[in-house]
Amino acid sequence: MAAPRLILLAAVAVQLLLLPAARSGRVFSVADYGAAGDGSRYDTAAIQTAVDACAAAGGGRVLLPAPGDYLTATIYLRSGVVLEVARGARLLGGTRQQDYPRESDRWYIVLAENTTGAGITGGGEINGQSGAFVVTPSEKKNIMVSWNGTGDCKGDECRPRLVGFIDSKDVRIRDITLSQPAYWCLHLVRCDNSVVHNVSIFGDWNTPNNDGIDITDSNNTVISDCHIDTGDDALCPKSLKGPVYNLTATNCWIRTKSCAIKFGSWSSFNFKSLVFDNITIVDSHRGLGMQIRDGGNVSDVVFSNIRMSTRYYHPSWWGRAEPIYITTCPRYPNSKEGTISNVQFINITSVSENGVFLAGSKHGLLRNLKFKNIDLTYKRWTNYTGGLYDYRPGCEKMVKHRTGGMMLEHISGLEIDNVRMRWSRGSLKGWDVNPILFRPSTIDNLSFHDWQSVDIQ
Repeated sequence: MAAPRLILLAAVAVQLLLLPAARSGRVFSVADYGAAGDGSRYDTAAIQTAVDACAAAGGGRVLLPAPGDYLTATIYLRSGVVLEVARGARLLGGTRQQDYPRESDRWYIVLAENTTGAGITGGGEINGQSGAFVVTPSEKKNIMVSWNGTGDCKGDECRPRLVGFIDSKDVRIRDITLSQPAYWCLHLVRCDNSVVHNVSIFGDWNTPNNDGIDITDSNNTVISDCHIDTGDDALCPKSLKGPVYNLTATNCWIRTKSCAIKFGSWSSFNFKSLVFDNITIVDSHRGLGMQIRDGGNVSDVVFSNIRMSTRYYHPSWWGRAEPIYITTCPRYPNSKEGTISNVQFINITSVSENGVFLAGSKHGLLRNLKFKNIDLTYKRWTNYTGGLYDYRPGCEKMVKHRTGGMMLEHISGLEIDNVRMRWSRGSLKGWDVNPILFRPSTIDNLSFHDWQSVDIQ
């Protein structure tokens, strides 16, 4: 795995060097096309006209000058056009359903479809005004507006995303703040050769489904130096209609009420050659997660140099404050089971209220996992009762179970080298723990070297 990691990290430096080239074309200021920038009048026509003029001229930058609040319906980027939101300027997403296309899968404030070399930059902010979509505020989870009247969208997730690139190549997003999405924040769909650098994402802590970056069916993606603070999954590769391969995420800071790095739950196709390096995860419900529930396979993944803390936020939420959560438990009884193989966890430091959860399934084994230089501290921060494992959604639900430093089932090949478990039991009751829990009939080929489990005050 070392050689692929070096290659992918070298790609970060090469692609970042290429980023300034996208900014060398002509500049088209939206003010020259009639944008008011007062936050109350819609500037959609002025911005879109500037985008189209820039594309017709062969590409360049479309500038939203500062200061200014530019209210808009969906803006469609074109090939070779970089949207530059200047520092001190904001692009505000409209809050009416009529501001967005008819099809719910195209509900984005900024949307690029079938583009090459499109991007976003400038140091300013794109804001989804999520507060306008809150029907009933809740410290647990807000009740939100649902635009399901078109029939194209069902349930309570019918809200606009912030930024989307679909079927696009050479995507470049850097030096921008994405804030207050009403639904997902940044979405890459079937894209190739994308760079996301120095992007700050701020979602409302109680807004549901406000994922940070979703990488769906996209390949050759580099994410670096990003700050993500949101209420739902932060970095989320998904394989819905195609595979995800060659993804590198490095030098990022994450805080989330859900899972910091999560594979799935869309997982119908394969994930291969993914690297997550030098990541700081703070106060998250889960740290590193793989929910491979739809038949796809995961292989050749490295998590390295990761520092994290996880904690409970509510006992009924999905997730039980695990630092690492991996399962192939199928979503539905007739779902095909995928496998997870050749995954390395190297140089991981964690403080958590729960243990590592590694649960393959009968036909979806976990194979050849390696834990090296791992320091796990278990510390109760809340009074929520322990002794539960969360298999949802899938073959089981919430299962009462002793808490394990590592819980193992359906695994073939697990190497543990220099792993330390530290237990800070404190005065809280109801914490029935065991360093290692496993079902012997489902486990083979285990290797333990330099493993410790000790109590601390």
